[in-house]
Amino acid sequence: MQNLDVVIVGGGIVGLTTALAIRKQTSLTVGLVESQALNQLSDQPHIRVSAINGASQQLFSNLGVWQDIANTRLQPYQNMHVWDKDGYGHLDFTQQDFPQLIASTDNKDHNLGWIVENDVIRNALWHKAQKDNGIVFIEEKLSSIAMGSGEVFLMIAGQAPITAKLVIGADGANSWVRRQLDMAMTFRDYDHHALVATVKCSQGHQNTAWQVFLPTGPLAFLPLYKQEHCSIVWSLPPEEAQRLKALDAAEFNKEILAASDGKLGQVELVSERATFPLTMRLANEFVKQRVVLIGDAAHTIHPLAGQGVNLGLVDASALAQTLNELVAQGTDISDGKALGHFSRWRKADASEMIMAMESIKQGFALQQKLPKVIRGLGMSLLNQFSPAKKLLIKQALGFKGELPKLSQSQDGLL
Repeated sequence: MQNLDVVIVGGGIVGLTTALAIRKQTSLTVGLVESQALNQLSDQPHIRVSAINGASQQLFSNLGVWQDIANTRLQPYQNMHVWDKDGYGHLDFTQQDFPQLIASTDNKDHNLGWIVENDVIRNALWHKAQKDNGIVFIEEKLSSIAMGSGEVFLMIAGQAPITAKLVIGADGANSWVRRQLDMAMTFRDYDHHALVATVKCSQGHQNTAWQVFLPTGPLAFLPLYKQEHCSIVWSLPPEEAQRLKALDAAEFNKEILAASDGKLGQVELVSERATFPLTMRLANEFVKQRVVLIGDAAHTIHPLAGQGVNLGLVDASALAQTLNELVAQGTDISDGKALGHFSRWRKADASEMIMAMESIKQGFALQQKLPKVIRGLGMSLLNQFSPAKKLLIKQALGFKGELPKLSQSQDGLL
């Protein structure tokens, strides 16, 4: 029987980050249950990417993996341009608008964020974790979970169980761990699917994240490490997403060129297209007995502002900090009071992000019903109102509310 302090189910970005964060701050032994091997990185960017904000970059830096990510491939952006397809208004954010906010971090290049392929992040985290003797990789699939008086038994068919003092479910939106514990969720179907792909833009991305609000939903062009390439995330009604996915490349290129108003020049599809449904999920409680949910297992949000993975990475950092405090106090790492604080902390943050995304989404839906001139005036006024823009960019950078220490600058300036 293998006895570990912590077992993390799920070896994606959030699960791996949690393992490294726990080991960074404690001497706890960590088991990582993951049956999916690393994906081989190709010469072409993968269609699934993440927008990494300042707080997440800081976390990766403090864990010693950011340089590995940067040495592989990523694309920083210093500008954001948002506009209304059928109106006259627009919003622009640049690094020059908020020098004091950005300068208070280790982000010396003053970037607003970075677009990184999910596989690139996972590979860097995986290789770092493999070098840590306190992290054990468990490639078998679990069959069930059973609670003991002072530990959790993780069953594997035909093998002796693994025991742990604490189990962390980081196994995604359809979490097996969450189902095993029958942990209730609140959810709402956004009635939209996201279409993702890689496109080539003749005018290049100009180190800018672009987003246009269409009557059918938002379309984002996220800059990739090849200056002419962008990753697109297009939120659409399900039937429209399937129609666009089924078009031949030439017809798809015409549709996306029209949707983008030609702001990035000619647009050419250079990858496969994939779609997936968009659903808001929020666990009623993130902790039950000796089990904790984090990342998409605990919450999923609309990709409108690209904050889903960043929210999960703060979960990872916050949980590691909570466990560090318990170890320092000589307290059981499944202590209900401390984990209850963690649950309330992270649920409040996730709820706030869900409401923020809903407000933006509903706000633009309402704008579609207003005359073009009024819509344009509203966005133009917001574009000139510095306090509101500062609040929005602070949210985008991730530097708000209660941040765990590992998500802060090593200089303690945040």
